[in-house]
Amino acid sequence: MLPVVFFAVHALVCVAPFPRTIFTLSAGMLFGSAEGLTLAITATTVSAVLALWLVRRLDHERVRARLTHPTVQAVDARLARRGWLSIGSLRLIAFAPFSIVNYCAALSSIRFMPYSIATFIGIIPGTVGTVLLGDALTNRTSAAQWIVTAACLAVGVIGLAVDARMAVDQVEAASDAR
Repeated sequence: MLPVVFFAVHALVCVAPFPRTIFTLSAGMLFGSAEGLTLAITATTVSAVLALWLVRRLDHERVRARLTHPTVQAVDARLARRGWLSIGSLRLIAFAPFSIVNYCAALSSIRFMPYSIATFIGIIPGTVGTVLLGDALTNRTSAAQWIVTAACLAVGVIGLAVDARMAVDQVEAASDAR
């Protein structure tokens, strides 16, 4: 019963601007590595999808109509062209709050499936690192677990660096080639 309650609370609370790290760390501490990972990754993905859906249902077009600044339009165009990569890289290393990324993506032209898939894949390294850290804090850890934690967090940093250095036209050329 506790895993179901944890999942529901995590998925619903993190739609609002509430730090999901608290839930991710708690998942490892309460449920261990395997069950904690399953709960945290699934609940986080559900939370992101719910946020996108809610914002798009709650007067999305009226808000979008007011976002006329050239910078905002440039960001929207970038998300429309390569949204999966942008969302994925933002998820790899969370320098922007989870909920803010959700809301901004909902106001953008990114399609639902690329957003959902990029969110799922992008949260995995950081979530693995944080859940394993939570599990390690309960003294049920091994050296291998610490290595995996560090490696997953490093993947996030590398992913962000790659996206930041990759020019938009390189991505467009790669997309056109497919």
